[in-house]
Amino acid sequence: MASGTDRRPIGLFDSGVGGLTVLSALMDRLPAESTIYLGDNARAPYGPRPGDDVRAFTLECTRWLLAHDIKLLVLACNTATSQALPEVRAASSVPVLGVVRPGALAAAAATRSGHIGVVATTGTVGSGAYPAALGEVAASLHVTQLACPRLVPLVEAGAREGAEVDHAVRGYLGELMEADPAIDTLLLGCTHYPLLRPLIEQAVGPRVAVVDSAFSTALAAEDLLDALAARAPDGGAATNLVYTTGDLAAFEVVADRIFPGALPGVEQAIVTAD
Repeated sequence: MASGTDRRPIGLFDSGVGGLTVLSALMDRLPAESTIYLGDNARAPYGPRPGDDVRAFTLECTRWLLAHDIKLLVLACNTATSQALPEVRAASSVPVLGVVRPGALAAAAATRSGHIGVVATTGTVGSGAYPAALGEVAASLHVTQLACPRLVPLVEAGAREGAEVDHAVRGYLGELMEADPAIDTLLLGCTHYPLLRPLIEQAVGPRVAVVDSAFSTALAAEDLLDALAARAPDGGAATNLVYTTGDLAAFEVVADRIFPGALPGVEQAIVTAD
C-alpha cells in the first residue's frame, strides 16, 4: 500500500443514491482517503433524460465538486459515464474515473461462456457504452442488454423489497435470460441496482454470476492514485461528506441502509448552471 501526502478529497457524483454503493466500496478500500459525494436527487433519474440534459447536469455537478478542491473525480453514475465522460474530462482540472470500464473488466473476468447480460438505464443502454467497453476487453464476448427504467425510481423511493419490486426485477431478468439463455454473467450497469442485489440474485439463480462496478471502481481509483502519487497519508483522519440536491430526509432513508448506523452527515447542495 502506497502512502502519500495529498490530503485533498476524492469527489464522487451520481444522479441520486446509487453512487453510494461506490462510495461504500471506496471507503472500505481506502479508509485514509477523504471523500465528498454529490447526489443530484432533485433531477433524478437521469436514465430517461435526453443526452443533452445528462451532459449539462453532469457538467454542473462536476463544477460544484471541482470547487471543493478535489484531487480525483469519480463519476459513480453509469448514465453520466456513458453519456458525458469525454465532456467531463475536457472540463476537469483533475483526473476523472468512470464506472463503465471497471465494470466491464470485472464482467469479462467472471464469464465462462462469453455471454454477458447487461441491465442498465435507458440512457446507458442507448449509448452502447457497455458493449463497446466489453468489446475492447475481448472481441469474442456476446453482450445482451436490457433497459430497466422502473428500477431506479423504486430505489430512489426507498423500495428494496416487496411485491412491486420483486415483480419488476423478475420481469426484466426473465426477459433478458429468455433473449439469451447462455448468459452466465450479469453486469449491473447502474449503481442503483446493487441495492436490489438479493432480489436480482434470486431471479437469475446460482448459475449466473452477478457483477457490479462498485468494488472494481474502488480498485481502479486506488491504482490511479498510486500512479499519480496522490494517496493520502496512512493513519490520517479521513472526512466523508455527503450532499444531495434533493430532499434530505428522503435521501437519508435510503442512504442509511447502505451505511447502517454510520451514515456520514447529509447536507443540502445548491447546484446551478453557469
